[in-house]
Amino acid sequence: MIMMTTDIYALFSSSSSSSSSSDSDEESLSEGEIEALKEQVEEKKKLIATLRNKPWRMQKRLSLLKEAQEFVEKFEGALGKGKGRRLYAFKVMMTKKLIKFNRDFENFKTACIPWERKIKEVESHFGSSVASYFLFLRWMYGVNLVLFGFMFGLVVLPEVLMGLPYGSIPRKTVPREEQDTAMDFSVLLDFGGYCQYSILFYGFYNNDRTIGLLKFRLPLSYLLTSVGIFGYSLLVVIRTMARNANEGGDGGEEGDFIFSWKMFTSWDYLIGNPETADNKYASITTSFKESIVDEQENQKDENIHLRRFLRVFANFLILCSLGGSGYLIYFVVKRSQDFAKVDPKTLTWFEKNEVEFVMSLLGLVCPPLFETIAELEDYHPRIALKWQLGRIFALFLGNLYTFLFALFDEVTAKLETEKSIKNATEWAYQQYFANYSLFYNTTDVPPPNVAPADVIRGPCWETGVGREFVKLTVSDVQVTYLTILVGDFARAVIVRFLNYCWCWDLEAGFPSYGEFDISGNVLGLVFNQGMIWMGAFYAPGLVGINVLRLLTSMYYQSWAVMACNVPHERVFKASRSNNFYMGLLLLVLFLSLLPVVYSMMTLAPSFDCGPFSGQEKMYDVVIETIEQDLPAFIGNIFTYASNPGLIMPAILLMILAIYYLNTVSKAYQQTNIDLRKKMKMVSIGVVFVLF
Repeated sequence: MIMMTTDIYALFSSSSSSSSSSDSDEESLSEGEIEALKEQVEEKKKLIATLRNKPWRMQKRLSLLKEAQEFVEKFEGALGKGKGRRLYAFKVMMTKKLIKFNRDFENFKTACIPWERKIKEVESHFGSSVASYFLFLRWMYGVNLVLFGFMFGLVVLPEVLMGLPYGSIPRKTVPREEQDTAMDFSVLLDFGGYCQYSILFYGFYNNDRTIGLLKFRLPLSYLLTSVGIFGYSLLVVIRTMARNANEGGDGGEEGDFIFSWKMFTSWDYLIGNPETADNKYASITTSFKESIVDEQENQKDENIHLRRFLRVFANFLILCSLGGSGYLIYFVVKRSQDFAKVDPKTLTWFEKNEVEFVMSLLGLVCPPLFETIAELEDYHPRIALKWQLGRIFALFLGNLYTFLFALFDEVTAKLETEKSIKNATEWAYQQYFANYSLFYNTTDVPPPNVAPADVIRGPCWETGVGREFVKLTVSDVQVTYLTILVGDFARAVIVRFLNYCWCWDLEAGFPSYGEFDISGNVLGLVFNQGMIWMGAFYAPGLVGINVLRLLTSMYYQSWAVMACNVPHERVFKASRSNNFYMGLLLLVLFLSLLPVVYSMMTLAPSFDCGPFSGQEKMYDVVIETIEQDLPAFIGNIFTYASNPGLIMPAILLMILAIYYLNTVSKAYQQTNIDLRKKMKMVSIGVVFVLF
């Protein structure tokens, strides 16, 4: 806009300077030259008229405007004063069209941003703190779309198009003893039956080194895509954190004359829509409330000794809650392992889903409990939100890793079972080949004629782990949506329609309208994404399920917050950078990587399911590719690169580089702060001179 305004001023200023020499230039030109110039002007007019429909960047359009300006100056000198006035009117019209086009183009760009108007509406009524959650949700949706593209395009689609069809081999066939109940709703709801032997889980994928006419290497693609998901996520999170750090500010820093600036510069005078004007009015009001809360917190006096005692006591209560929740998770997972040894028909629905129910219940009960305990501390709302996020983070992290430890104990037991089944299967095949060759006196022994559904198979521990992650994700979605429907919508309906005939004021007293739980929802997103990162290796279809979850969450939660919730009593400014959210997400990403790397490098894959069956370790497919398909010197490079003597100096160099970059970034941040202060002083001086 600044560049365009400069060019517009140049257009108007050039007309006055060129009019003085127009008479002399007109005499020096012939009639043919004047006609040619007129034709060129007509071409410029046509270009300006169709400029709006051209798929060009704004920089190109501005450059064309500059060329037109230079041409017009020459033409103005050639045609004289009368024609110069008409050309001046033409320049004014052209400038107006370009301004209108630029405004329409900006509106078009805003309309193309997904859910931008919906998020602005939420921000205008509930403040930037609530809107930051929906911005974070939209960002997570974009990241998961890319992850889904990787997993679907490089793993699922090649297996569907080039792999063996369903029912051709045992791993793609429901066992005979399970076929009668494979389509029961209760079984499918538990992701058993046909769901268990589908593209949704690890066990469905074949271990053929190449598949299809394209000789696509599915096992290698499966491993590299699973690792690439973590690599891409790491790059995106770090890049976002760096970009936010460059923007600077945490939303709560002190400013000079902040209320004056808000008063005189907040309104947008180009608004022409009544609904947009109402939202802008609500947004400015909320912004003033946020600034007033910050000012009140800065001037608050407190009894420091009483405050310290209450904060220590609150942290003691929260530590007790965290320890109790971790023990409860460990207890129910151990019970589920005992239930796995019993006939499933003798178990109740609660006993089958006890782990998911208890984890969802803890995630539902503990955050409000922490928020109640945090009232003792009386922190600033922004600081209280970060403490709340940290505590719920510790709760979810402890519960998740307790669940993982218990789950991998079960995996170890399944590995022992797989060894016995594998040994029995190999012995049965040896007996078959020996008896056949002895009976028919031949060494050309055909494979046993056994239907894929009748083949004895192992438990496929990878699919079992993937089912647990899918069940946790789906149960979390169900509990979240049901909580909103009952806890927010039903509560709002009761308060709205029974307030006129009740004994007390339901809006001012109990139960009142609910407030949007920022900390619980943010941590729910973060840990759900952690389960997606961990579970995508064992269940490739989990990423697609999460994309649908995030898509529906945006519409469902934005509707709920506008229809059922009220703004917080103490509206506060959120962090403009949201790097606290990103820091939690980065930590969860790192912790999610550990179990997957442990599975790839340490645990033996199942012998009869998945793309790595037949390998000692899952990463052997990479070593096999290096040894067989790449030149020998590349294999030597990988061998030397895996030497601890090179790895340790490389790690040390990375640590020094990170330290250096961190120091440089802090220096840049301080420079930005100093420049911002100087700009404020200059702007104050300009305002003083003008008024």
